[in-house]
Amino acid sequence: MVEAALFAGLSWNPVEDVRQLTAYPFMVHALLAGTIVAVTAGVTGWFVVLRRQVFAAHTLSVVAFPGAAAAALAGIPLAFGYFGACAAGALALAGLAGAQRSHASESAAIGTLQAVALGAGFLFVSLSHTLLNGLDSLLFGNILGITSGQVETLLVVSVVTLALVAAALRPLLFASVDAEVAAARGVPVRALGGGFLLVLGLSVAETSQITGALLVFALLVTPAATVQLVTSRPGLGLALSVGVALVVTWLGLALAYFSVYPVGFYVTSLAFGLYVVARAARALAG
Repeated sequence: MVEAALFAGLSWNPVEDVRQLTAYPFMVHALLAGTIVAVTAGVTGWFVVLRRQVFAAHTLSVVAFPGAAAAALAGIPLAFGYFGACAAGALALAGLAGAQRSHASESAAIGTLQAVALGAGFLFVSLSHTLLNGLDSLLFGNILGITSGQVETLLVVSVVTLALVAAALRPLLFASVDAEVAAARGVPVRALGGGFLLVLGLSVAETSQITGALLVFALLVTPAATVQLVTSRPGLGLALSVGVALVVTWLGLALAYFSVYPVGFYVTSLAFGLYVVARAARALAG
């Protein structure tokens, strides 16, 4: 019955399609988890693009891979590996940002961290033969396997992440727009930068559990990059970034449910499609 529903395809009755989409617990869990992660990624991703820390976000997504692989090898929940590795990676990035004297040397150091993380991840996978079958899940996500316990964990992490961003919203925005002027006005720019990297690590860790380590950009960067082509107003930009992330997540899950293709393909394709439309519209308007 479940298999028949999975491959029944869309009908001309949207109400029936939505009812069918929410008829099974695994899809309800996936929708809840996707909604939670999309909201968090939309907010933190907007600051990532504004602060030009896309490379750092990509590095944290790469670091999430060996963390999850190590957790699986040790026989503990993958969430511990995701969050532990991303927190350690955020601290390492904060240290690199403070130690390097130029943007070029900082980028080189971050790239080196990526290489080490990837090598460690594949080492952990090779040491555990049981991980070979689950490698796709680590790299590309398995949102349809989310449990109710994982949904609760994601909700707690999301609330904490959003609360931290809200508490530092004004100084973080000031430091993101013009760090030198903010520092001259007494804003603790370096502390804010390190704190934001930790918040970003939390966001990447929970997003990786949905999209996998390699597709984090689909929710964390692409919606925010799309919105910042449309508006530079902070309040509207944050709201639209969350809205775009929610739309591509919900549509991606629905399309994957009624087809044979994976969720990650639809989420990334929809997000990229909206980015292309926004960029084309901006070019025509300009």
